[in-house]
Amino acid sequence: MDNTAPYKATLEATLTELQTRLSRIERDLDEPHDPDSSERAVQMEDDDSLEAQARLVSREIASTRQALGRIASGEYGQCVQCGEEISEGRLNARPEAALCITCAQKG
Repeated sequence: MDNTAPYKATLEATLTELQTRLSRIERDLDEPHDPDSSERAVQMEDDDSLEAQARLVSREIASTRQALGRIASGEYGQCVQCGEEISEGRLNARPEAALCITCAQKG
């Protein structure tokens, strides 16, 4: 891919936003629970949701970092599975995409 600069800028901005979001989630998870047992039960349920969100955001961070690594190595825009070019439309929609649409649909 010839011009990766716009994708790199988008990915860097996304990475910053995701890291900020993960920091907020981690801060929320670090808050002490209320000593009241009924309130603590609700907080523990909220923690389960926050932990799931943290896992999802962490995976998104990893995908974004991998895409930035592919830019740095000159492999951005090539499917990591089949080696074919990933369409510009797919990269515009998902700049972190590592698979072409055909490989992504396979699964």
